[in-house]
Amino acid sequence: MIEVRLFAGLRQGRQKIYHMEPDSVKNVQDIMDVLNIQREEVNILLINGFHQKPETAVKDEDIVSLFPAVGGG
Repeated sequence: MIEVRLFAGLRQGRQKIYHMEPDSVKNVQDIMDVLNIQREEVNILLINGFHQKPETAVKDEDIVSLFPAVGGG
């Protein structure tokens, strides 16, 4: 099972955590497509705590974390 964690604004209208079967998605872009998250909405993408790209493959037991751009002062 792949665990997908959404943070901040990406949670609006979505759950905080999703579990996806590894056979149903090949990479992070597939996950974003299933969750209807546009590429430009994601500023930081981590797989098991390491920065990756949407094209990066995912496998069973991966933890994918998606963060939007964060503003502040």
